[in-house]
Amino acid sequence: MTAANRGFSRKDRVSEQLRRELADVIVTELKDPRVGMISITDVEVTADYAHAKIYFSTLAGREQLDAVLNGLQNASGFLRRELGKRISIHMTPQLHFVFDQSLERGADLTKLIQEAVAISELSDPTPITDSGDEQDQT
Repeated sequence: MTAANRGFSRKDRVSEQLRRELADVIVTELKDPRVGMISITDVEVTADYAHAKIYFSTLAGREQLDAVLNGLQNASGFLRRELGKRISIHMTPQLHFVFDQSLERGADLTKLIQEAVAISELSDPTPITDSGDEQDQT
């Protein structure tokens, strides 16, 4: 194994190829209106390539998440067959879809940080100079 390939295993390469191909199939060939606009954020395959966790995010709200998940699960056979046509691996994995909450949590954390900064600025209006000393406001 060369130094360039040491940190990027076959499993990682297969996961990335599955992510790219699955995203393309969903955009170009999946016609289920429940699925709508989704992004495949990550794919994790088992060591034997029998199963793959497909992490996705969606622009649909929380109230439509169940419908999106049901649409993906119902289409999993079609998606698996299409992946089998596009990718040459000894076994096309069963697809297990999981909603990726990391984008939502990141947005919530950003909002909390902005609120904390706003409260901090309201409670301490004294500007601080570059040297860290408070300016004299006389």
